[in-house]
Amino acid sequence: MSTLYALSAALLFAVSVPAGKLLLAHLRPLQLSALCYAGSALGLLLWRAFAGRRPEGRLERRDLPYVAGFTLAGGVLAPLLLFTGLGRASSASASMLLNFELVFTSLIAVLAFGERGGWRLWSAAALVTAGGLALSGGAAGAEEGTVLVLGAALMWGLDNNLTARVSLKDPVPLAALKGLAGGLINGALALYAGGPFPRAGWAAAALALGALSYGASLALLILAMRGLGASRAGAFFGSYPFLGAALGVLLLGEPASWRLLLAGGLMLSAFLLLASETHAHSHRHEALEHDHLHAHGDGHHGHSHSASQPGPHSHRHRHEPLEHAHAHSSDAHHLHAH
Repeated sequence: MSTLYALSAALLFAVSVPAGKLLLAHLRPLQLSALCYAGSALGLLLWRAFAGRRPEGRLERRDLPYVAGFTLAGGVLAPLLLFTGLGRASSASASMLLNFELVFTSLIAVLAFGERGGWRLWSAAALVTAGGLALSGGAAGAEEGTVLVLGAALMWGLDNNLTARVSLKDPVPLAALKGLAGGLINGALALYAGGPFPRAGWAAAALALGALSYGASLALLILAMRGLGASRAGAFFGSYPFLGAALGVLLLGEPASWRLLLAGGLMLSAFLLLASETHAHSHRHEALEHDHLHAHGDGHHGHSHSASQPGPHSHRHRHEPLEHAHAHSSDAHHLHAH
């Protein structure tokens, strides 16, 4: 299910590529970015208002540094670096360099947060990056803006890892916070840049696109991170450049070039590598206390309740030290050394 969440997130985000091309004929880039971020927050909050609250874990004080970090890195600094860099680099260069988000995500996850590496992960990261290079034509050049675009990719890699640290919490407010921050910052930049206000119809279309491609996509990615960790969820999500290009062929009538077919083959190989991955060994869990949505009978949640809890539920609970062996990934319960 986590893999399906990650691929669904990639597909929804990929929709922003052909749709964004259409909207850029009527909106300036900063306007489009601001409206998409704002639409993500608005869409998620409306979803919560009408769908009701699931029994998800609540944010705690110790979660706030991670929330502040991913909001700053992904909702503020990354867009600022990207748009500044785009003013000094070609779009082809920027597209290529942004593929390094996956590499930065994996490096930070393994080196800083103890997620498992392995040849399959690094091979998949290389294949997805190669697919992105094939799509962009591999022409980076030594332009002044490349460092800024690489900085944006690094910030989004950091954003992914900080988000993964709180992925057990309710994904709706987490994604809405980032959307709100991105909307405010990019909206302020758009006002500072000047120019006419967008027409209401095109603004509404951008808000709707943001609700789908930014808000729903990010919420699904957070759910994927629960079961896969930042590195592997990021690898599956990294297929969005190919999916976006494929949608451009289907929806905009763009030519199906050999670069697109090559990228598709490389990314399919990466998917098969990760999808066939198995990892099981005897490992020890240290004592841990936290609050998140869980169900009993999974081998990790055997605590008792004063009242019957037949299905998934959320409350603060304690994990006693435990040693056992089973197949697992680098989720929040399995960040141990190997």
